[in-house]
Amino acid sequence: MRGSFLEKLGTLVRTGVLGLWMLGVVLPMFWVLATSLKSTKEVTRSPFGIPDALAHPGAKTFAVIAENYTKAWVGSGFSAYFWNSLKVVSISLALILLLGSMAAYCLSRFEFRGRNVIYNAFVAGLLIPMQLILIPLFFQYADWSDVLTRSFAPVARMLQLGNLTVSLHNSHEGIILIYVAASLPFTIFTLTSFFGTLPGGVREAAMIDGASEARTFFSVMLPLAKPGLITVAIFNFLGLWNEYLFGIVFLADNKLKTLPLGLASISMQAQYKSDFGLMFAGLVITMVPTLVVYLLLQRHLTKGITAGAVKG
Repeated sequence: MRGSFLEKLGTLVRTGVLGLWMLGVVLPMFWVLATSLKSTKEVTRSPFGIPDALAHPGAKTFAVIAENYTKAWVGSGFSAYFWNSLKVVSISLALILLLGSMAAYCLSRFEFRGRNVIYNAFVAGLLIPMQLILIPLFFQYADWSDVLTRSFAPVARMLQLGNLTVSLHNSHEGIILIYVAASLPFTIFTLTSFFGTLPGGVREAAMIDGASEARTFFSVMLPLAKPGLITVAIFNFLGLWNEYLFGIVFLADNKLKTLPLGLASISMQAQYKSDFGLMFAGLVITMVPTLVVYLLLQRHLTKGITAGAVKG
């Protein structure tokens, strides 16, 4: 009797804690969304109240919503920031998954000299705070840009392209290289463990049927690793989509900036002229893609985490 009571009490406490945690996560998101439907006057008058567009629906109140999102998407250039983020994150993610899965497959399936050294080097990358390499990387990019410019100069003259200047600063190519390099340690660490759980007999059967090593990897082993790939894709996407530090240092041109940088620009402008509707509309635009990706792939995320924890 006492054991049953304690068990029910424990379940009740766990449910209460999880409920409070859910409210702590969901309520701020709803507040951000509700504030994006208000004018600055409404936010000042009632920051936590129901938007007039919901309390008193009508053409006038809906015009406030249209104005906020139009100013954010068009007037503040969020459309360009959005496509820049989509471009940078998509290319980075594709390279991360391709290179990370190939490296993890080799490290988990093949025995060769130096394998442990290579694996430990990638794991050691998880221990280095990215902030520490920011300044050295900035100067290293300058040196690489000079080397590449001198290397391609003869080719540019031969093709009559004039003075070709290669710059890794202030370019999407440069920031993509940083994102890929920074994300590979976590990706390889996670996928190496996941590939180790896949049955070796499947690979052997494919090899017996005459498949090459590359064909076996891309046609057999990679599809089996789909839950693990989706897991690392979600975590990397969330980190890259919201990345700010390297973007603000390496992307100076306003036409190249990503969504977090654009949102920061609006926040700085708000110090001189408060436009809370615009700021929160921009925040919603930044937040929605991450929510959509998570909601679409959460089932695969759970499967990937549990599958990587159990030996197949």
